[in-house]
Amino acid sequence: MQDENNSDGSVWADSAYRSVEREAALPGAHCRSHIHRKSARKRPLNEREQEANRKQSRVRARVEHVFVQQANRLVRSIGQVRPGVKMSMMNLVYNMRRLVWLAR
Repeated sequence: MQDENNSDGSVWADSAYRSVEREAALPGAHCRSHIHRKSARKRPLNEREQEANRKQSRVRARVEHVFVQQANRLVRSIGQVRPGVKMSMMNLVYNMRRLVWLAR
């Protein structure tokens, strides 16, 4: 199912998500696959496939680092307003730390 708010039709994923069925279904959903290639026991990846995986890893790492920073931060509260504010503050602090690190 395609999200109407998402203007980019790219799918970025780990090699565990690669399958013949998924690769066949993506063009029908107007999506472009950026899913890592898998090696097999008797067929290692060639140079072209390894380079493609490296390029995709650079993009995926930038996105995944944001989620790693917040992975173990549990917000427990009653209601929705207070946890929303706490998550917003955590995001703000993360962005400020990132800005300081990039400004070095």
